[in-house]
Amino acid sequence: MKAGTHEKRTGKAYLREMMGALLAYTLLLVASIVFGRPMSEGLLRTVVLLSPMIGFCFMLWAIARHLGRLDEYLRRNLLDSFALAAALTAGLTFSYGFLETAGYPRLSMFVVWMVLCASTGLVTTVRALRQR
Repeated sequence: MKAGTHEKRTGKAYLREMMGALLAYTLLLVASIVFGRPMSEGLLRTVVLLSPMIGFCFMLWAIARHLGRLDEYLRRNLLDSFALAAALTAGLTFSYGFLETAGYPRLSMFVVWMVLCASTGLVTTVRALRQR
């Protein structure tokens, strides 16, 4: 299915907003590592270490704006993909929880976000190939 003018325009707007959010996140992440980790414990250190969440909130804002720009069909398709990816992530992370009780190493909660991103990419790709 070929993308129309509206889809191309909304896709470009989404990429601009998401890239800006990722840039903000990356800059805040580097700053929090460089400046926050060596700080002594306290409220200021906690705020500095949490500052990358501002960029994360910008990412959520970009996703919400993108969903608002899409027509009903594309919105439903994308939300279905998100739901399937979330279910796949839940299954994988829940399964790994059982493996941790069997002696596998404990993983950081950051891994869940990476699994969700990979799951979203996989589900979106498989669904796009099936629609051909």
